[in-house]
Amino acid sequence: AGAFNRPIIPRRFWVGSGAILLALGLAACSTARLAYNQAPNLTYWWLDGHIDFTSDQTPQVRSKIDDFFQWHRRNELPAYSRRLQAWQAMAVRDITPAEACAEFEVVRERIDAAAERMVAPMARVALQLDAAQLANLQRRQTKSNEDFAKDHLSPTPERALEERLKKAAERSERFYGPLTSVQRDLLREQLRQSPWDPERTQAERQRRQADLIQTVQDLQANPAMAEQAVREHVARINQSPTPGYPAYSRQLVQHGCAQFAALHNSTTPEQRANAVKALKGYEEDVVSLATRR
Repeated sequence: AGAFNRPIIPRRFWVGSGAILLALGLAACSTARLAYNQAPNLTYWWLDGHIDFTSDQTPQVRSKIDDFFQWHRRNELPAYSRRLQAWQAMAVRDITPAEACAEFEVVRERIDAAAERMVAPMARVALQLDAAQLANLQRRQTKSNEDFAKDHLSPTPERALEERLKKAAERSERFYGPLTSVQRDLLREQLRQSPWDPERTQAERQRRQADLIQTVQDLQANPAMAEQAVREHVARINQSPTPGYPAYSRQLVQHGCAQFAALHNSTTPEQRANAVKALKGYEEDVVSLATRR
């Protein structure tokens, strides 16, 4: 958590469309296929909820989203299929934190490729946003910050830890099946030792949100440099200008890799077989989606 960020259009869109594996990991096979096939519509409605597109903007935005998913289906899904095959082989043995981080970097590269594909069309969309739409986006940012504070800043540290444990265990059990009490204790201790700081994370989220609004205003003032403005914004997401934050982000990733490896290495042969079965199902999903035009 914390390693994926938010560029000119909120990062949830980039991740949802650039790394469909993450969506596959949250759903049963048939549901994942349906979700991917409906992704253009879902993506549009999600963006519209943040921006409130006009009737003139809607056809252009929908067309750009459709183009992106056609490209993604043709070019990116085969790469995910290959990774899923590799992960099935890895799932039957112990892994090191370095191996986990290497796979994380592969996925991040695919996300970055998807984000780059969207730079030009999203710059064109950003050029068309008016003051009311930016105000709507800012209201959604405020609501997002309130939700983050409610979930991560208001609870006591122990209650927040238990909520994080609940979510982490649910994610793991989608692959491995039920965790043992020993594995839950291991996961709890890993989360307790995590360098994740919700206050620091919230401050960076707010910096990115302000950067987003400023970037849109800057590119509207200088349309010829719109794409460059988007890329520079993305660069500030990937490498925060906040002193110390890049090192903090790297620590989060490294700890996450160690946590994943520790839990995986504690699994039984039966749990590993469950993981292989789940990954094989996701691979079949991806192959089916990639061959459908």
